[in-house]
Amino acid sequence: NMEVSLRGKPLSLLSCCPSVGSSRRAVLELRDADFDYLATEHETMLVKFYAPWCGHCKKLAPEFEKAATRLKGSVQLAKVDCTANTETCVRFGVTGYPTLKIFRSGRDSAPYDGPRSADGIYHYMKKQTGPDSVHLETDKDLQTFIDNYDASIVGVFSSTGSPRLSEFLKAAALLREQFRFAHVSDLTLVEKYDVNSECVLLFRPPRLNNMFEDNMAVFTDYLTIGSLRRFIRDHMYGLCPHMTVENRDRLRVRDLLTAYYDLDYHHNSRGSNYWRNRVMKVASKYAGRGLTFSVANKKDFLSELEDEFGLGTSDGGELPFVTIRTKLGHKYTMREEFTRDGQSLERFLDDYFVGRVKRYVKSEPVPDRNSAAVKVVVAESFDAIVNDPDKDVLIQFYSPSCPHCKKLEPVYRELAEKLDVDPNIVVAQMNAADNDVPLGYDVHGFPTVYFAPAGKKDEPIRYEGGREVKDFLKFLKREARRSQTLSGSKDEL
Repeated sequence: NMEVSLRGKPLSLLSCCPSVGSSRRAVLELRDADFDYLATEHETMLVKFYAPWCGHCKKLAPEFEKAATRLKGSVQLAKVDCTANTETCVRFGVTGYPTLKIFRSGRDSAPYDGPRSADGIYHYMKKQTGPDSVHLETDKDLQTFIDNYDASIVGVFSSTGSPRLSEFLKAAALLREQFRFAHVSDLTLVEKYDVNSECVLLFRPPRLNNMFEDNMAVFTDYLTIGSLRRFIRDHMYGLCPHMTVENRDRLRVRDLLTAYYDLDYHHNSRGSNYWRNRVMKVASKYAGRGLTFSVANKKDFLSELEDEFGLGTSDGGELPFVTIRTKLGHKYTMREEFTRDGQSLERFLDDYFVGRVKRYVKSEPVPDRNSAAVKVVVAESFDAIVNDPDKDVLIQFYSPSCPHCKKLEPVYRELAEKLDVDPNIVVAQMNAADNDVPLGYDVHGFPTVYFAPAGKKDEPIRYEGGREVKDFLKFLKREARRSQTLSGSKDEL
């Protein structure tokens, strides 16, 4: 029995070795020589393709390790060093680091586009376990599957050899991150739903059952991945879905009315449906008018409601308060108290459809004086200053807390002072943290600079150049349409 001494204390190599690096073994290291052999041993595997020098890879590594430990036994996490295993990385089209891919039994199944935190990876990959579509063999299996908090898509086929089943399984493999899939191969299991031929059934969650619509939709068209995706998209949510943080982006591709209140389907399903039914009663009267309806838990969206709609945490009390957000980003709020008979909501909608509801715009006050070289723009004055059809306007979107904005400030001021004598060009800035950014301006970081040319305000140009005065002048000399100063030689500036 071989032993070593560490600070005078004997340790057995046999007892110490198993614990050394045990957390590292949660992540399987794959190489060119053994990738195919080892990958096929795992039903579901998340592979990280990385480079040792990559900063983002180093940041992800500890989160990946933690997730691997938690997922051990259900999903295998693995990594491939692309600097040493170029053959594998080229084969799977890896062009940047880190790249994460989901493999099923050794086959590249789908890109991983979920969160990069340990918790996020864990929850995302837990949904990847099991088959793409669950084979339901008994009525009890079917009832258990559709009695779920989320919607259920069930393919109905006459046998396991149906050619439509193979296409359904392909769709399930691609869409399983978003939806729950199952299939039956015995038509007698669905006779109670008046179904006697192959089709796809979409069951909305039982908690959302209501008297205004069927809880099930039937798809009988020619089955392809695209046609099934469209069917799910068009029928998934019904007349008035429960909007959550996870599905809000999918719902907001259309003009959307949302009633916010203390909705809680886990602890108070009856109370949650009390207000939803009142919204649905009104929604059924306005069907086909181009507006979709939803309900949401006020607590899940408090910061958004405060920041984007100016609503305080106590607004509405126990009653729902209502907003409309159009697909173009326009925002409206119902100022009248929500009445239990729905009459206030109907009045709000009648006014909205005839254009009597004023848009809500988050804006700082328009400044009384605006005589500095850099003009101050707020949301309420954006049209008057930036969209002036006769002027070329360079506008910087900034945040007061942004260090890069503070660094740019003297350069931007010097540029404005150089051009201040020219009446046809404006150098401006807007605090994007406290003002709504208009549609057409993609601002996700600070500072972001755009140029709105005279006569072409619907096509602003994003500035991507250097951050010295000469760089801005070079750009403006090329793009400006009306400037008298910039039409001269560069030396005159």
